[in-house]
Amino acid sequence: MNLGRYDHAIEDFDRAITLDPRISLAFNDRATAYVSKQAYERAVEDLNRAIGLDPKNAVSLFNRGLVYLEKQSYDSAIADFDAALRLDPRMARSLYGRGTARVLKGDGAGGNDDIAAAKAVKPNVADEMARYGVK
Repeated sequence: MNLGRYDHAIEDFDRAITLDPRISLAFNDRATAYVSKQAYERAVEDLNRAIGLDPKNAVSLFNRGLVYLEKQSYDSAIADFDAALRLDPRMARSLYGRGTARVLKGDGAGGNDDIAAAKAVKPNVADEMARYGVK
């Protein structure tokens, strides 16, 4: 996947899931490959499976929030970022993502508060989120 060979990566994750369909990380990572191909519905399906297998995994919730953000489903994105923050209250990426969704939804003050809180936790969070395509 890091080489940009997303179809090959998806095939590898397919094989891993066939061998053990209880590994939430395989679904989470295959979702990342689907996002890279802009196959957002498939990514959401995989993230739903990952979350179903490991509902306390804040990263899968964060990742699904990113997909919803990309799809402009701001309420769903905010709900996932909230859920991730309940599991990991200092997850700066989720604070920043929620702030971005709130700004895009029209809550500039609340969104900017979240973004400022995220930067207080992790000063370089904006750079990290830019790598996810969130600006």
